Amino acid sequence: MSAVGRRVDESNPYVDARLADGSRFNAMVPPIAVDGSLVSIRKFKKEKLGVDDLVRFGAFTEEMAAYLQAAVSCRLNIIVSGGTGSGKTTTLNALSSFIDNSERILTIEDTAELQLQQVHVGRMESRPPNVEGKGAVTQRDCLRNALRMRPDRIIVGETRGEEVIDMLQAMNTGHDGSMTTIHANSARDGVSRLENMISMAGIEMPIKAMRAQIASAVNLIVQASRLQDGSRRMVSITEITGMEGEVISMQEIFRFQRVGLTPEGKIIGHFTATGVRSAYSDRFRQWGYDLPPAIFEPFAAE
Repeated sequence: MSAVGRRVDESNPYVDARLADGSRFNAMVPPIAVDGSLVSIRKFKKEKLGVDDLVRFGAFTEEMAAYLQAAVSCRLNIIVSGGTGSGKTTTLNALSSFIDNSERILTIEDTAELQLQQVHVGRMESRPPNVEGKGAVTQRDCLRNALRMRPDRIIVGETRGEEVIDMLQAMNTGHDGSMTTIHANSARDGVSRLENMISMAGIEMPIKAMRAQIASAVNLIVQASRLQDGSRRMVSITEITGMEGEVISMQEIFRFQRVGLTPEGKIIGHFTATGVRSAYSDRFRQWGYDLPPAIFEPFAAE
């Protein structure tokens, strides 16, 4: 493991690293790996999938792409939610293609995977502690430092711990258009996950204040999912519209409507709008994205 500067032995029996070509490398050795060493490598395509590619593959529709382009360009704060292997990072990469080339972007990741094509991109990667348990640089450390670097947008590859509070505060304090991913099975679960992570950060905050912070910071939750036939779909796009009492109010704009299964095990379904007009329509119009009302009308299967 000298090539990546990491150590794996009996005292430190597992390692997670990024190889020179960008691949993710994970290994566990005995005694933790009972029947012998376990090694997994996740390789990534050199050419990243763009929005047109994902539309062609059926991950989402052109109408959804037009809506997302307006949302990113108008600097809505977006969370991409989904399970492991659901395509969160691919979706985040695709959304980032809508960012204007003049904007200064800082990315923060545990393992650098994002492939942004803009000119002004600063990439940061966290670092685990050394053998003596020192020298760790967490995502939270990177995020705090990023706030001093005058970014137009901050993109956190995956929010999974105490850095969530800094991420939400950045979204609330002038870094509009920031994006991140989280592990969750639905938009509502995603909000609960954010609440749990704030609690994990050791911050004692009333639940109403916590939810008000989330509702103020996050505008949009994009739900990605890997379905049982292996296909990846953007199964829901949900807007956060504010607070009603102590509950965060949300409205779903698009969803994947599943209708059945073929004998071969392929999922039958189609994307549809829910008929709810976007709460950000006026903002889109002010930024020059006058989306036609037909985008928000339910459309049947082809």
